[in-house]
Amino acid sequence: MAIDLERRRAVMARSHKLGHCVCNPRHACPCPTFLEENLCPCAGERPPARTTEAALTRHVRKAGCASKIGQADLLRVLSKLPPVTDPNVLVGAAAGDDAGIYRLDASLALVQTVDVFTPCVDDPYLFGQIAAANAVSDVYAMGGRPVTALSIVGFPIETLDDTVLEAILRGGMDKLNEADCALIGGHSINDEEIKFGFAVTGLIEIAPDFVSGESGAVLRDRARPGDLLVLTKPLGTGVIAFAAQLGLVDEETLAEAGRWMAALNREAAALMVRYGAHACTDVTGFGLAGHLVAMARGSGVLAEVDLSCTPVFAAAAEGLAHGVYSGGLDRNQAYAMARVQLEDDADPAQSAILYDPQTSGGLLVALPPEAAARFVDDLRGRGNASAAIIGRILENPEPESDVVVRVINARLQRLVGRRTVINPGVLPTRESTPDRGPVSFDTVSCCDHPPDLHEGIDRDQNYHQPAAETAPDLKETPMDTPQQDALALFGDFMKAANAPGQIDGRHKKLMAIALSIAHHCRPCLKIHLQSAAQLGIPAEEIDEAAQLAIAFGGCTAMMFYKEVRQEAGL
Repeated sequence: MAIDLERRRAVMARSHKLGHCVCNPRHACPCPTFLEENLCPCAGERPPARTTEAALTRHVRKAGCASKIGQADLLRVLSKLPPVTDPNVLVGAAAGDDAGIYRLDASLALVQTVDVFTPCVDDPYLFGQIAAANAVSDVYAMGGRPVTALSIVGFPIETLDDTVLEAILRGGMDKLNEADCALIGGHSINDEEIKFGFAVTGLIEIAPDFVSGESGAVLRDRARPGDLLVLTKPLGTGVIAFAAQLGLVDEETLAEAGRWMAALNREAAALMVRYGAHACTDVTGFGLAGHLVAMARGSGVLAEVDLSCTPVFAAAAEGLAHGVYSGGLDRNQAYAMARVQLEDDADPAQSAILYDPQTSGGLLVALPPEAAARFVDDLRGRGNASAAIIGRILENPEPESDVVVRVINARLQRLVGRRTVINPGVLPTRESTPDRGPVSFDTVSCCDHPPDLHEGIDRDQNYHQPAAETAPDLKETPMDTPQQDALALFGDFMKAANAPGQIDGRHKKLMAIALSIAHHCRPCLKIHLQSAAQLGIPAEEIDEAAQLAIAFGGCTAMMFYKEVRQEAGL
């Protein structure tokens, strides 16, 4: 870009007088950017955008609705706020429903909601569509009609080309047009992380006596014993979006999930009103369990879910089998699991789908039995083959109990879409028992030493403690097969990589520790920790190297490091 020297001089003179940059008080003037790139950000100078092609999911810490604050944290904060006493607020923050309802007159009310999240797909245009579909979904979930929207966007305009932002906005506008919802303005922030969403206003016809239960709106907390539960979209978008961040799913699989996320709940909303739905919520960031717990608790009922009848993306089921699940899933599970009862033989890896944070998920609708069957048939006749009855509403025999959701047949059998093979060599599988039993890895040790004699390897690559007489002496096994030859060559390569060079052996050892944590390789980490101790590297330095990996991997990486550190006797 052309540099305006007069403007630069004027701005830098102000900066010198203040003692720091005008645009960033943390920097002295001249700042590092000026010294390194001959650009003055305070004068509006910036380098050309670094890229026009961006895999959006790689630019965020948490994808889609998994970026939301967890239920437990949110409820704790909201509980400390004063109540809203305006009599025209028919449904507000205290109700915790999908959207707020504000009475305009005896027969008409506003439905208002706001939704903002980070990218869950890589295609900017598709992300814009998903954000819009997700935002209007809260209005649909209450039986309302969206009419206007305001956009909210955070975008790193200095590092990504503005054509990416243009595509995001265009996708959102096109989806709003499909919903007959007018975009009338918005607000933007120069943010390091991409965020996009909308504040949406809709209209709904209401009954004069809203409190009686014959409200005219479909509320979340009106489910009745005898109702059947219908879900209109497959579960698993959180798993797929997280897998995309890790580079574990192909573009076609991510695009397939993206098309589901971009699909409006408009048709399902109109049909549920026609068939007399008693209650509804859309399934988004708190997962199926979180939203169903809220419905059941608010309605004073027990909800029963048949997981074998619940539609789930095949790629998501594959991902859960390999432990590919985000921190959002863990937060949802921590909040809801005490209120959810599973069968004793339920597989934790499969039942985890209950807590997967969804982005622009389907409607979860409670209808009378005969109406539920017709509702599903009608949706399927219109091309939604995944709509399914997934459970029922029962009287709660123990209303004082915390349990309000019961899960039966916890097996994922109704799989939808592409069955992507998740790369099994990247992450460990999810622990099979609550006490963090043996963790399964799908690759052998990836360092320059094989696992020692205290760790055997079975055919499924499960690390365990074998009897002394059956432990294979891998160091003395002749390399006489192609697989063994490859392992030997890889071992030679790793030895060369670990040898001192421009970086000394001590620092390479600390790097290996951090990489072992990031890779979740138990035998590698154990060996590198022990050899670091033998090299005389202080525990404080080892911990500091580990913190770098933990900063990227989060609490699961920290737990993993602490466990292996204890096993290594350090």
